[in-house]
Amino acid sequence: MTSKTLLVIATGNAGKIRDFAGILGTERFEYKTLKDIGFDSDIEENAETFAGNAKIKAKVVAEFLHKKNVEAWVLADDSGLEVFALNGAPGVYSARYSGEHGNDESNNELLLKNLEGIEDRSARYYCALALLHSSTPNNEPEIFEGECRGNIGREPVGNLGFGYDPLFIPNGFSTTFAQMEISEKKNLSHRGSAIRKLPF
Repeated sequence: MTSKTLLVIATGNAGKIRDFAGILGTERFEYKTLKDIGFDSDIEENAETFAGNAKIKAKVVAEFLHKKNVEAWVLADDSGLEVFALNGAPGVYSARYSGEHGNDESNNELLLKNLEGIEDRSARYYCALALLHSSTPNNEPEIFEGECRGNIGREPVGNLGFGYDPLFIPNGFSTTFAQMEISEKKNLSHRGSAIRKLPF
């Protein structure tokens, strides 16, 4: 029996593991979160791009595993919403757009306020995945990108999603991400698109 390859997802969110396992499968990989590997430090994500933040996370976690002599692939992602009429905002500040990290309602309210009077409401959810092996933590991580394009609605609709999902209507649909079941959303999502580009 062949042993599974360890794949550390640089997140404390176990839900993200389901995203990766759902596409990459569970036959070849053993998935672990930062909590699973005993990593509890805060990583300062101070880059100006999603790819930059993903690289920071991948390198820090790969170095942590390298020092412990743990052989694993590290996958770090950074993602968010970019509204074209707002010059790409909220962008890397998506989770803390209104000032308080993770306050979805406040972030959505601010986005709608900033779009008042603007007809062009086109936007995209964007994801950058950084891949690095713990045996070479000083290497430059490889980046894989995914996006889902759509438009920002006039008011929040739906309660199945999180973040800006109640406002985001993907192209070709009349419903928001927050009105979609996970199975439907998975085929459209920016993270899913990036995951499917991985060389595994």
